[in-house]
Amino acid sequence: MIVQALQWVGQTDGFLELVDQRRLPAEFVKIKCTRAEQVYDAIKTLAVRGAPAIGVAAAYGLVLAMQKSTESKEPTSLLADLAKSCEYLASSRPTAVNLSWALKRVKRKTSEYIADSPGTDLHSLRESILAEAHKIRQEDVDMCRRIGENGEKFIEDGAGILTHCNTGALATAGQGTALSLMFEAHKRGKSFKVYADETRPLLQGARLTAWELQQARIDVTVVCDSTAGWLMKQHHVNTVITGADRIAANGDTANKIGTYTLSILARRHCIPFYVAAPSSTFDLSIKNGAQIPIEERAAEEIRFFGENKTTPDGANVYNPAFDITDAANITAIITERGVIEKPTAQKITEHLA
Repeated sequence: MIVQALQWVGQTDGFLELVDQRRLPAEFVKIKCTRAEQVYDAIKTLAVRGAPAIGVAAAYGLVLAMQKSTESKEPTSLLADLAKSCEYLASSRPTAVNLSWALKRVKRKTSEYIADSPGTDLHSLRESILAEAHKIRQEDVDMCRRIGENGEKFIEDGAGILTHCNTGALATAGQGTALSLMFEAHKRGKSFKVYADETRPLLQGARLTAWELQQARIDVTVVCDSTAGWLMKQHHVNTVITGADRIAANGDTANKIGTYTLSILARRHCIPFYVAAPSSTFDLSIKNGAQIPIEERAAEEIRFFGENKTTPDGANVYNPAFDITDAANITAIITERGVIEKPTAQKITEHLA
């Protein structure tokens, strides 16, 4: 079974339904979002997470935002309302480029719709925004499947795979990015073992990836983040596959904190390191990883484990959500369009052309 992380229920007056990922694996609970503020909070607090998923969620958040607009407003005022909602939702998390990409796309399409239909009414405008959000979601579903199909060849029968954070259906509208390779390989009858880093401090690997792979009946073992190097030295791992939240023009990749370390370990042990991500994750306006903004999250995520305090009073805490993996450490980037081996700026430009 592959879970559905989010779905829109109803028509333009409907709502967004999300799986509350903060409560997995202990509880499977869904959140009903009827206001854009609830979508913002869900993204900010990681009730919904994963670059593709938060992009889709934000697109539907704009539908909710426009439910508050009134018929008396002129098209220019409606566009101003939409722009304000885009800015608001984009501020929920700064690193994942899919978030701003989806919002900009809906805003651009809405502007084009008004230009082509200057006398449009509010209902038609809302239908246009919902249609674009639906389109973004369906494209994500198709994208996930194609990433898996393009990359499953890198999973050999009997492989030991190490993955980090969560890159499955819970992180997308479809079956995932990095985990999509595993789902597709599993469909083809390949037998392999997955080691899921627990992914401190919020345990997305232990809580979410292990849960998803269990649902799909794929052999999975949870390990501490610090176990990765020892697994490689013991030859239990021969492939590393991760996702990405933003990829610079030269191939430097932002992903969950700890990914950079894995890339260094993989290189040291001559193990291929693959990144699976949609083409929308590339940000060609950023030349290299040094220019990617890194979100720093609340110190409480490290100071506490659940309700239990784990650091002494007054201890300083540094809690970046992401790090940057150098393109030189990446064996290949797998997208829905194909595979970029040994990524460079030129290869990426040609791939996206």
